[in-house]
Amino acid sequence: MYTKNHALNPTTTAQTADTPQSPTPLTPQTVVDQLRAMQNQIAEVQPLTADQKKSLRKLYGTMNNEILQASISVIGSSDVVQQSVGDAENARALYDESNRWTEAEDELRTMLNGIAGANVIRRQRLALIASRAYGIGTQLARDPEHANLKPRLDEIRRLKKLTRPAKKATPKNPAPQPAPTVPAEKQ
Repeated sequence: MYTKNHALNPTTTAQTADTPQSPTPLTPQTVVDQLRAMQNQIAEVQPLTADQKKSLRKLYGTMNNEILQASISVIGSSDVVQQSVGDAENARALYDESNRWTEAEDELRTMLNGIAGANVIRRQRLALIASRAYGIGTQLARDPEHANLKPRLDEIRRLKKLTRPAKKATPKNPAPQPAPTVPAEKQ
């Protein structure tokens, strides 16, 4: 039971202050705006086509982390190699940056999958609502009192007909198929 003393109780007030409040949900437009702002702040955002990605992977392959680390150690152990390809510290920095951006890429992919999944659920719910509305509207339109629904229902039928795949034309008189021949047995 809630009393006036409850509001003044220091333990209750402390518990309320310590309880984390859920953040305000973002709107889709806010997410888009924030993502665009972030993209403008990232120096090296270069979208590649699927063919470009494939070509780069084919050209340079995909090296695992052990090979990359061992190759960087080769740079550090030879002045000649270092003069040819650059400083080992620069290679290590690029390696570390690549790994950090891989983590960011994974987080973005996870977020995208979550948003896409939630949107599939929203579309399913919306389709269910639309189906129910159409069904109820169809029933009501039978009553002259609800005749105003008929044009809307006719429009839905027209739109549904447009989205259905065209039926394949079947010939009225199909050509007779030749009877299978049985090969003669060898004697």
